[in-house]
Amino acid sequence: MDDKPAAASTTTSIVPSRRRFLINTVAVLPVAGSLAACQRPADAVASASGEAGTDSASPAAYQPKFFKPDEWRLIQAAIDRLIPADAEGPGALELDVAAFIDRQMEGAFGHAAGWYMKGPFHPDATPLAGYQSPMSPRDLYRTGIAALDGYCKAHFGGKGFVQLSAAQQDALLHGMDTGKVRFGQTSAGHFIALLWQNTKEGYFSDPIHGGNRHAASWTMIGFPGARADYLDWVAQPGKVYPLGPATIEGKT
Repeated sequence: MDDKPAAASTTTSIVPSRRRFLINTVAVLPVAGSLAACQRPADAVASASGEAGTDSASPAAYQPKFFKPDEWRLIQAAIDRLIPADAEGPGALELDVAAFIDRQMEGAFGHAAGWYMKGPFHPDATPLAGYQSPMSPRDLYRTGIAALDGYCKAHFGGKGFVQLSAAQQDALLHGMDTGKVRFGQTSAGHFIALLWQNTKEGYFSDPIHGGNRHAASWTMIGFPGARADYLDWVAQPGKVYPLGPATIEGKT
């Protein structure tokens, strides 16, 4: 594997068709559900006060608490390429996924609270071996963003990631995912894996966590959400469930 920049004219894209993406990421729904189960009391209070959830402010009005302005713009640009809006449904930007990630960085997840963070670390270990980095997620985001932007400026005439074309951004993200793009001290593979994981979580999790604005992704895939009772439908196999999604806060 090399450190050469992806060609600007490449048509390779990390973005699959939306239908294939949804098939491949259906397993994220239990993860999204577990976020609610593990929510800390302080997080729940913040959500109830309007700091999280999808109705408090538009995506453009959100003010990041963790990401610096340049970092914020890069994260928005990256998630817009990972899950772009199309005819089948809204993209990550429209569903407040960037805000979801920002909130996660300020919470227990971002700080790796309660995680075992001592070595040895084996970057090539299977997911069953657990988290394999001495850096917390928030530290990995900070160093990964700086490394990605530095890589872009070094290989694209001083242009940062947000200044590149969509095709160039796709090629870079794909190269990070496949190991063709390397950053040196910071693992490009770990960074893109974390960003992709958090993007899916923010897109599909309950809106109480700050993403999935108006539960739009649930509507798109026909997921009914956190409804309390499905007993009337147990004996009706194959029948389409008629009700739209309900959130943990009871919004429909």
